[in-house]
Amino acid sequence: MDKLQKLIDIEEIKNLKHRYFRAIDMADFDLLDNVFAENITIDYRGGTYRWESEGRDTIKESLKHAFHNQAASMHTAHHPEIKIISDTEATGKWYLQDIFYNFDMDSVTQGTALYEDKYIKLDNNWLISHSEYDRIWECVSPINPEDKFTTVLLKEKGIQK
Repeated sequence: MDKLQKLIDIEEIKNLKHRYFRAIDMADFDLLDNVFAENITIDYRGGTYRWESEGRDTIKESLKHAFHNQAASMHTAHHPEIKIISDTEATGKWYLQDIFYNFDMDSVTQGTALYEDKYIKLDNNWLISHSEYDRIWECVSPINPEDKFTTVLLKEKGIQK
């Protein structure tokens, strides 16, 4: 594999990860069909939870219930370290920063984590085949009653809770 193709693959994987975060924050779960491999596995380890699951449809359904109409979220990933292993395999590390408001529980979770992903290339498209993270720090607190939300996209697009 030449250097130019490796750089193209790295950029495509960066776009893939960004689509994942956009999909969950905007409740665009159909977008995940072009992000997750069919047999994806996940293992997310946080301060108050551990979520292990497998299969694109199962994970999509769980995410629909997590990013519901009583939530607001923001996920960003920084400092990608992507390694192209072969024409069809790659790994990546990402530094996550996220905020998740859960209005029906009157809580806000903020934190950082280190993602470690595996990617496969099928039909010339990169997909996430495995994703895991460990929290670096996580803070859960009550929502400040003085905070006034003027818009919350998930209120309109998230499933009814």
